[in-house]
Amino acid sequence: MNLLYANDRRGDYPQSFYAETRDPSPDRPALSGAITADVAIVGGGYTGLSAALHLAQAGRRVVLLEAHRAGFGASGRNGGQIGSGQRLEVTELEQMAGKPAARRLWEMAEEAKALTYALADQAGVPTHRGIAHCALHPGEVAHAQQMAEYLATHYDYDAITPLDRAGLQALIPSPLYLGGDIDRGAGHVHPLNLALGLARLAEAAGAVIYEKTAVTKIRHGHHAGDKSHVVTEAGEVSCDQVILAANGYLDHLEPKIAARVMPINNFIAVTEPLGARAAEVMRENIAAHDTKFVVNYWRMDEDRLIFGGGETVSYRFPRDIARLVRGPLEQVYPQLKGVRLTHAWGGTLAITMNRMPCFRRPHPNCLSASGFSGHGVALATLAGKLMAQAVTATGDGFDVMAKLPAHIFPGGSHLRFPLLAAGMAWYSLRDRLGF
Repeated sequence: MNLLYANDRRGDYPQSFYAETRDPSPDRPALSGAITADVAIVGGGYTGLSAALHLAQAGRRVVLLEAHRAGFGASGRNGGQIGSGQRLEVTELEQMAGKPAARRLWEMAEEAKALTYALADQAGVPTHRGIAHCALHPGEVAHAQQMAEYLATHYDYDAITPLDRAGLQALIPSPLYLGGDIDRGAGHVHPLNLALGLARLAEAAGAVIYEKTAVTKIRHGHHAGDKSHVVTEAGEVSCDQVILAANGYLDHLEPKIAARVMPINNFIAVTEPLGARAAEVMRENIAAHDTKFVVNYWRMDEDRLIFGGGETVSYRFPRDIARLVRGPLEQVYPQLKGVRLTHAWGGTLAITMNRMPCFRRPHPNCLSASGFSGHGVALATLAGKLMAQAVTATGDGFDVMAKLPAHIFPGGSHLRFPLLAAGMAWYSLRDRLGF
């Protein structure tokens, strides 16, 4: 089954709150016929759009091919959180790659945030500062304090304030959490509008975007300097370089990457306008997430709660997404029990074995970045810039990321779904039991 069409109608945004409140965007044509370009980009999310923007600014002839609409996938459906750091904590990265490499990775993540804020500002998309990290257990509260102190001491990052239970409840009046921290350097954004803003910037720089243009196969050059041919349903792009930015939708296009990157589904629901009750949910315009393995994450849009919770490892979304999300929402906010949910939708993201992004060169003139593991708003935006720099030989950030291990999932690209489903079922059970 093709994930591109398993849960969504061809060329249509999902019926989400984000799609309903998105900025105006043109209905771009599909590719028809044969064309040439310096670089062909597959995928119109943050990664592909950022790559298109930076390559066009560098003077390259860029063609971006998107099977549906710009920002259609995870980039237009996520929680909108612009998080600090990499997906793993700096202490884990120190053990994985050593302290100098961990420091470089932290600095790149800081660059990712700055880049995302700057591009959003250029595109006229508002961003808001502050993300709370909500801990369920005393050991997690202590760990949050230790990490805040470690980052301030060893990474010169002092934007995180540890919070005890009273301090957290002053921001987020949920009875579920014992404390945590607030990161004032992190932030949140309307995710689909960010993607559409990147598309506007890329086109203004000279990139050409084709929508409703699914790539069916790629014939790569065997040696550096050979042309590649990106084949679509009604056309073909002959190019010098290919950038793969399809993330969870990569599937059959590049098995070498697909074996290392697992698509999973996550779900979000939005409440009716809460009016005065909004103060029972958040007392500042921040975002939040918690310490569960299947993480809950949320933020407000004026007086509506946008709440994400629940994951599945399957091709199909569940029939009743609202019911799936309502359970964790009402656990976090029992005071909202029975609240009307006006929107509920699913999205397909991608994870890796170690939860760090997978940067690879699967062919001499092909680059790929994917598997942001739920931490991709800023890092995927940076990934596009890093791939553009790799193509233009103006930076080594792509190669720094490519040195990180990217293990093949057990079962490769064929058996990884059932094996991962079993593992995630165990961790979901641990969440429910409170371990």
